[in-house]
Amino acid sequence: MSKKIIGMTALLIVTCMVLIVGCSKNTTLLIDNSVAITMPVSFSKDVQPILTKSCATSGCHSGSVAPNLSAATAYTALQSGSFINTTSPEKSDVYLWLTGKKSATMPLGSANNPSNINALMLAWIKQGAKNN
Repeated sequence: MSKKIIGMTALLIVTCMVLIVGCSKNTTLLIDNSVAITMPVSFSKDVQPILTKSCATSGCHSGSVAPNLSAATAYTALQSGSFINTTSPEKSDVYLWLTGKKSATMPLGSANNPSNINALMLAWIKQGAKNN
């Protein structure tokens, strides 16, 4: 074999090894072996739309009931009101309300919140509850 072929083969092997080692999937959260959140959760793109649709409605968390979960104030209201616990995410008030482990279950009148919403909220808190 020529030195050129050996060099190209070695380069190809090293490149493949780098690609294989660099490709991995990290599970952020797995709830009841059914919902896996494997991507970074964005407050503005993932969490706020849920809050706007389900919580920041007239007569609820749009200013008349704390915390105010309107788009302009939600993040600050959750953080300053101690509704988020990044040290023990499962003990965060917002997560406990969503899962029905703390009265009253949110959103009101919703006996069963979809587990993907609960998982998304918990993943966001576990990832540091960033304002991203």
